[in-house]
Amino acid sequence: MVKYPKMREELLETLRSLADIEYQHKVWLENDYPPGIECDSFDEAVHFIYDDTVLAENPDAAIGVIIENEKEARLIAAVCQAIDLVFQALGTEASDEEYIKSSEWAMVVEAALKALQVMEVRSQTAVNV
Repeated sequence: MVKYPKMREELLETLRSLADIEYQHKVWLENDYPPGIECDSFDEAVHFIYDDTVLAENPDAAIGVIIENEKEARLIAAVCQAIDLVFQALGTEASDEEYIKSSEWAMVVEAALKALQVMEVRSQTAVNV
């Protein structure tokens, strides 16, 4: 259980967008938003992880708040490390298209997918208990 389940769901949505290259092309590049979504971009994901939470700075501090345990903290740290590598290669002012097409981007997608798979299973288990 976490203190802020709605923020956890927002984190899961962020991970879903980072883990899905087809979504990124359709939504981030083509601005073809699914119902209920008015705006989404890599910048939105970065803003949530880096600015709205302590996840990038200290994921352990989010345990019990929006993530459940040390394993999730390590997985989120890996996502942040992958994003940091993209920023090291391209800077922080590149376009979503430049980020997605970079050779480093696959690490972001892979790290987000791993985190998402573990965290969604835990969230579904918590709901079913």
